[in-house]
Amino acid sequence: MCASTATETPAPATHRADSHDMIRVEGARENNLKNISVEIPKRRLTVFTGVSGSGKSSLVFGTIAADSQRMINETYSAFLQGFMPTLARPDVDAMSGLTTAIIVDQERMGANARSTVGTATDANAMLRILFSRVGLPYIGSPQAFSFNVASISGAGAVTLERGGVTTKERRSFTITGGMCPRCEGMGTINDIDLSQLYDDSKALDEGALTIPGYTADGWGVKIFTGSGFLDPKKPIRDYTKKELHDFLYKEPVKVKVGDINMTYEGLIPKVQKSFLAKDREAMQPHIRAFVDRAVTFATCPECGGTRLSEAARSSRIDGVNIAEACAMQISDLAGWVNGLNEPSAAPLLATLRHTLDSFVEIGLGYLSLDRPSGTLSGGEAQRTKIIRHLGSSLTDVTYVFDEPSIGLHPHDIQRMNELLLRLRDKGNTVLVVEHKPEMIAIADHVVDLGPGAGTAGGTVCYEGSLEGLRASDTLTGRHLDDRAQLKKTVRTPTGSLEIRGATAHNLRDVDVDIPLGVLVVVTGVAGSGKSSLVHGSIPAGAGVVSIDQGAIKGSRRSNPATYTGMLEPIRKAFAKANGVKPALFSSNSEGACPNCNGAGVIYTDLGIVAGVATTCEVCEGKRFQASVLEYHLGGRDISEVLAMSVTEAREFFGAGEARTPVAHTILNGLADVGLGYLSLGQPLTTLSGGERQRIKLAMHLGEKGGVYVLDEPTTGLHLADVEQLLGLLDRLVDAGKSVIVVEHHQAVMAHADWIIDIGPGAGHDGGRIVFEGTPADLVADGSTLTGQHLASYIGA
Repeated sequence: MCASTATETPAPATHRADSHDMIRVEGARENNLKNISVEIPKRRLTVFTGVSGSGKSSLVFGTIAADSQRMINETYSAFLQGFMPTLARPDVDAMSGLTTAIIVDQERMGANARSTVGTATDANAMLRILFSRVGLPYIGSPQAFSFNVASISGAGAVTLERGGVTTKERRSFTITGGMCPRCEGMGTINDIDLSQLYDDSKALDEGALTIPGYTADGWGVKIFTGSGFLDPKKPIRDYTKKELHDFLYKEPVKVKVGDINMTYEGLIPKVQKSFLAKDREAMQPHIRAFVDRAVTFATCPECGGTRLSEAARSSRIDGVNIAEACAMQISDLAGWVNGLNEPSAAPLLATLRHTLDSFVEIGLGYLSLDRPSGTLSGGEAQRTKIIRHLGSSLTDVTYVFDEPSIGLHPHDIQRMNELLLRLRDKGNTVLVVEHKPEMIAIADHVVDLGPGAGTAGGTVCYEGSLEGLRASDTLTGRHLDDRAQLKKTVRTPTGSLEIRGATAHNLRDVDVDIPLGVLVVVTGVAGSGKSSLVHGSIPAGAGVVSIDQGAIKGSRRSNPATYTGMLEPIRKAFAKANGVKPALFSSNSEGACPNCNGAGVIYTDLGIVAGVATTCEVCEGKRFQASVLEYHLGGRDISEVLAMSVTEAREFFGAGEARTPVAHTILNGLADVGLGYLSLGQPLTTLSGGERQRIKLAMHLGEKGGVYVLDEPTTGLHLADVEQLLGLLDRLVDAGKSVIVVEHHQAVMAHADWIIDIGPGAGHDGGRIVFEGTPADLVADGSTLTGQHLASYIGA
């Protein structure tokens, strides 16, 4: 237990806050927290440590940040609160000393296909203002350079008052936007395969439409059959020319279907609005599959993919138009802006320079402003959000970070540390959830949670200084100075995977032979081209198992039990033991609570703002009908089984009445990848990137693929768990697999048989192989950033 190691060591006097200048949390019980109390000094940098699932996020995000946001919302008028989500009070006895919390998390940015790195920050807006003031020829206001604003001409009535007399006059108007009229600011045009939308041998009444969601009794079909424009009983192939036009392309028009007034429009614009205006990655799997079948995309021939109108592209500053500026690598754009001498826009240029320099400083200089924000990794998204706050004049704010080291090379972590310290030194409180010792090292104060994960965690093991943590007997303290040593002998390759002339993204005609039958680690600074080489050049297909940190596709009803297929044998075991149907033990089928339809919560959609979820009062969040919970297996009902951790469930299904071999095998795989703390019923939407990757890895462990490709599998892993991961990678290689890992963690580098280092820098400063060889050779070489940091790590 933590109690035996919870001796607190006060922070050094230089870092001690006044006793009244604390954020105090008393009796926190959110998720697995066990009635804990902590005091966090304000205007200091506090790092929260502990194994995955120990309760760090429950304390920092679920309690401190959540209550701050809830109380801020309560300061608004009752009218405004009516349009805002009602945030539940965290399960905590008392809190004091809270300040405004700004959460800088790893949530992917921009589900909107129109969102780019430039629009997600202030950089694009500032460039538009700059071109509207300085660009020649002058074409209009800033919106004339926006690909999200269309050019519109029209006329309307205006009310004028002259000398006390009010008159109405009709005046024409023109809105000049920068949107390319051909692609409507998307940069791509699409061609729709009509055969994927309908079966022309059938009539509408016979189910001709084959679009997801267009059922015979749904309004998507009823508006066509009841519009009066079409004969619902006639096969589509027999339509007249006018009927086919009305069916496919008719402009929006008001119609009455039954007693309901509706807007009718052709099928093509309806499909474009419903499916093509949305980000592909945010779609449900069956919707994405439909779009992939039905639509082909090509670069817009009119704007060349820039999204901008010809007029917007005609205005230039020093020979560069706004599309070309946004396409530049940000580090190059910063240099271009620094070279501009426009006294009339001096304050604007100074702010723009600061923003672009911040991108470079934070290690994102390799991006471009026209990069779709939905393509950023979780780490890139988090760092992009930080840029919004670096120039902020706000002070005494609480900034909350979720593993800001993710995706960062040791060289980049140093720069991230400097940024966090700068936020602190402006008079802000900085709270960081982190595992990397390089980031823990800058803490003024440390709160270590544990000792284990899930029900074995949720207590405070240590509070105090970094030196005190190092001297403590907590799991984190014992492993803080862990340093993996270089292997004395490395494996001999059994062959090689040849890559020739790789040019994906920033790769510069790369030739490389990746050894097979060994553990290969691909390294390099963020943006150097690692993922482009591994994911873009290694041919996918038979024999290659590629596992990344991408979101696991599924709804909020999905969980580890459903995703891994484990729930099926569990349901059958319950059914056999009780002599009833397996469907009763599915919260998505016959066994679901009728009040919440098996969700466990009632979702209230608030339209323009985030919805609200409240625990179902009928099933109390258990998701099943009361009658279903009367059936037991091994003394447990189905809701109790879904509440078990992987570790508990592995023991439960491994022996006795509940013995279920198929489920037990899947649970062994989840435990092997360090996910023993996850509960079987935890929504997949709550998993971190590293957890998502490891749950995918667990599912692929038994496959026959010969090559495993992993992308930063140490993400979210505690120092003590990295050793377990290395053991798993060794077992894969010893079983005859080839393992290729994109990784920044020096322990994984040291453990490799072969290292491929890409660089030397990021973006167009990278894309080359700067080293190939063993870890020992990399350290001895010492010419690359990776080699220098690895040498420092092992104490060479």
